[in-house]
Amino acid sequence: MTLNIRTARLEDLPAIMAIFEQAKAFMRQNGNPHQWEDGYPSEELMKGEIRRGHCQACDDGVNGIVATFCFSVGDDPTYAAIEGAWLDGAPYGVIHRLASNGKARGVARQCVEWCFARQANLRADTHADNKLMQKLLEDNGFRRCGIIYTRESPRIAYQKK
Repeated sequence: MTLNIRTARLEDLPAIMAIFEQAKAFMRQNGNPHQWEDGYPSEELMKGEIRRGHCQACDDGVNGIVATFCFSVGDDPTYAAIEGAWLDGAPYGVIHRLASNGKARGVARQCVEWCFARQANLRADTHADNKLMQKLLEDNGFRRCGIIYTRESPRIAYQKK
């Protein structure tokens, strides 16, 4: 099933927040109890991402919005310092907060392909307990580069060229 990926609108926010809640529950049930705690990602954060045009809504044509992610091109302060080394220092795009409600298959692949078509150098990160996301990133051509810190918490950093 092919996803229609488009820039999210403020009226999509309830569906996007519901997807995050479903993703959090899935992570906790699957050995990842510490990622996205304390109200993260917040509605205010996501409103800002939508206003900046970074948040994407993924519609499968049957169930409505089934996934979301944030994509931006340019230096991300989170990636300024790394324990390890990036593949290179060339301009890059960043994928953050990729989440699905589980109603569509192949979401990660289609989201990565969409991003890669817009910027052929991508970075992403995930929690050490998020084994599923690590596998999805690696299966989609990302290489492990080291550890970065976000909100004072370590994350495994990935890059795809």
